[in-house]
Order: sequence, then structure tokens, then C-alpha cells
Amino acid sequence: MSNNRRVVLTGVGTITPVGNNVKDFWEALLNGKTGVAHLTAFDPSPFNSHIAAEVKNFDATRYMSLKQERRLDPFVKFAIAAAKIAVEDSGFDLDEINRDKAGVYIGSGIGGLHTIETEHAKYLNTPDENKAASKMSPFLIPMLIVNMASGLVSIELGLKGPNSAAVTACATASHSIGDAFKIIQRDEADIMVAGGTEAAITKMGFGGFCALKALSRRNDEPEKASRPFDRERDGFIMGEGAAVVVLEELEHARKRGAHIYCELLGYGMSGDAYHMTAPDPTGSGAVRCMKSCLEDAGLNPEEVDYINAHGTSTPLNDKMETGAIKSVFKEYAYKLAVSSTKGVTGHMLGATGAAEIIACAKAIEDKVIPPTINYEYPDPECDLDYVPNQAREEEINVALSNSLGFGGHNVSLVVRRFTG
Repeated sequence: MSNNRRVVLTGVGTITPVGNNVKDFWEALLNGKTGVAHLTAFDPSPFNSHIAAEVKNFDATRYMSLKQERRLDPFVKFAIAAAKIAVEDSGFDLDEINRDKAGVYIGSGIGGLHTIETEHAKYLNTPDENKAASKMSPFLIPMLIVNMASGLVSIELGLKGPNSAAVTACATASHSIGDAFKIIQRDEADIMVAGGTEAAITKMGFGGFCALKALSRRNDEPEKASRPFDRERDGFIMGEGAAVVVLEELEHARKRGAHIYCELLGYGMSGDAYHMTAPDPTGSGAVRCMKSCLEDAGLNPEEVDYINAHGTSTPLNDKMETGAIKSVFKEYAYKLAVSSTKGVTGHMLGATGAAEIIACAKAIEDKVIPPTINYEYPDPECDLDYVPNQAREEEINVALSNSLGFGGHNVSLVVRRFTG
């Protein structure tokens, strides 16, 4: 086996708060059209935040039967839809590939929270406790477990190769893509369908983040609430959706004449070993992660043109990530374009890393950098070029994406323009 097999990205699929296809998602990023609005899934008045980035106008029956749709949690529905969009975009023929060498790696940070709440309510509302269990769905467990997104995508597409699911909070999708990348490098698969999915905007999920005091309370201006790196940022915006990419061994892609978005070059990860939810303020974990990624890719820091930052719009994260970037890139950090797309999408939690690597791929392909929107008041502790408010036409050859999750999970991925 060789660890030098080259891996390229040949398909992309998204279900997001700003569109249920990649075209709408990308146009919203470039135009700064945010998906953040007043919450509609339930009455948020008991909570201190009333805003979220919800998926809108999603019809699961476009991607599955009505019978199946009724047996799945929303996070799995999102994953199946995004995966099918990505596979269609990639253009590979399911009947022509070696299915034993095609796998799936799709994770979720939280999993089936809708199912947990719904079925728990059934249990509590059954007067006779002896009959309570019989009132719950026989699909309760398979509906809520995180691995079922990856499992059902595999079943739907008939992909019989490596199949797994990362669960690392906001780093989930990036871990999934990175692990899938290594699986192909090791010659354990030729194709991997990889990414993340999340559907945790429920009373319990939303209330939990409110209790943490992690969410923005800019309820009177939802469209301006997610403002990464801005001095007035006051918390992140809870989002949802799914993003999936098709990764493929280079020669496999070439033989079938696949469209190649970019080449995946490096994957780095680290642990803060610091706090359950807060990032290490020194940024040492993020520093080690980015350095590891660049080393894996065989790149010098000065070869990176653009960073899609984790940039959550929380006071601690944005300050720490800025410092970490400066530690890795030194003076060159001030020549880098750095932007966060979470002003548009909100924080899609376990799906966010895949959405952001797709943004990097599109930035390379279209030669344009998506902006950091709602950047109005410069923060002296966040003093890099955040591509404020307007997209910027610029040729990007190498882009790096950061994902940082609760528990101190850090992931960096780096992609490069494919030139043959």
C-alpha cells in the first residue's frame, strides 16, 4: 500500500440555510445574503436568543420515498439529500464503479435530537408506564444514532467500502473528510462520500446552547447577528443542514474524465486538552493543527493564499483563532485573505467543516473569495484581512480551512488548485 496516492474533490452537495443546492449556497456566500432570521420551528420566547439559521423549503421526498422519509430523523434526511446531490455532481456511474472500493464517512455532532425529544414526550405522556414503551417508535434507536447518516447513505447508494462516522462537535465534518482522504491515500478505497450533517434546532438543543450563553442575543437585527471578528460580536448563530463531498483517487477520476474541483493535499488535527467548551486562549492547539496540516501537505506557510476560518462570531474563538494564524504564518499572516462564511450560514455545527471546504473549492474554481459579512467595527485583537463585506476577485491556488470543536477538537484541511 502507498500513502502517496493523490486525492481530488470531484463532487459537492449542500443542504443549507441559504439554499438546498450548491449554486444557491455559493451565490449567497458571495452576495452576503444571510440565512439568519427569527426562529420559526417553535416559539423561542422562553429563551434569551430568538434567532437561528434554519433550512428552508426542504422537501425530503425529492431524495427518498415518503415511507422512508417518515422513518428518518431530519439529520439523516439532510445527509442523504446532500450525498445524492454530491454524487450526481461527481457524475460517477454507480453501475460501473467497484462498490467494494467506494465508501462513506459522514458524521454529526449531535445526531437525532428531534427523535429523542419526540419519543421522550410520547413516553412521558403515556399514563400507564407499563404501556409507555409500546407507544414509542420501533425506529427510535436507528433514527437517533449518529452513524445512521453514513449507514443509510451507504445503503441508498450501494457503497460497500469503508463506512464510518466522526462525532467531534463542530470539527465533525472536517474529521470525516480528513479521515476519508487518508483512507484513499492508503488504497483502502478509490471513492469516498464524506461530510457532515446536523439538525439540532429543537427546544432542547437551542435551549442548551442558550443556557451556555453561547448564542447571539441580537434579536432585533437577526441579519446582523453573526459577525465574525467584529468588535461587537456577542455569540454564534445556531444553524443546520448538511454538506457532502466526493473524494476520489486521482487516476480513478482521470480515467472517467471527471470534473476536478481541487486536490486535497493535507489533513492536520490536534486536541487542546484545556476545557470542555472554551478554546485554549493561547491557541496552541489550533497552531499545532495548522502546522501539522501544512507538513502533511508538504507546503510552506507562504504558499497558502486564503484561510476559511472557523470564525464563529464568539468573543473567545475569533480572538484565539486570529492569534493562532499569526503564530503559524508570522508576518505573512497580514498578507493572507482570511474570511468566515458563518455570517451567511450561521454555525452548521457538525456540518460546517464540509460546507466550508466546499467554499474553499469554489473559491479556487471561480477565483473569488467569499467575504466576512457584518464586519463593521474593527477589533484591535482581530487585526487581519478578513475580506470585509464584499467578495474579492483573486486567484487562489491554495486554501486552508479550520474547524474547532467543543472538547478541544481541532482540524485543518488544505486544498490546492488542480493543474494536472
